[in-house]
Amino acid sequence: MGASTESSWQSAGTPAGAGGDRPRPEPERTEIDALAGPVLLEFGTSWCGFCRAAQPLIARAFASHPRVRHLKVEDGSGRRLGRSFDVKLWPTLVFMRDGREIGRLVRPNDLASIEASFAKIDPAA
Repeated sequence: MGASTESSWQSAGTPAGAGGDRPRPEPERTEIDALAGPVLLEFGTSWCGFCRAAQPLIARAFASHPRVRHLKVEDGSGRRLGRSFDVKLWPTLVFMRDGREIGRLVRPNDLASIEASFAKIDPAA
């Protein structure tokens, strides 16, 4: 199974290429907690410089972890999902396995730390 990655910042839960420019409503935290397998939640925005700078590093790390589901979550004021994960800075990467947070990186700027976090949720890769 390949990674499910969204190409643009949308509400979590919108599969890549689905819905065009119309993101699905933000999922409830209980939906995220019920996801099976390895998942990366990436909180940020399309206009965030730190988020844009991290994209090549995240893409390189994903190349070795095709089983990991990738949900890009547009965050901001009044966004309940980001608040439920206590997101304060962007990007925040939340690494989950079977609905449990295993690790987190805030404003990652090196490939090694991202790859190490991926290894915690997808060790067989």
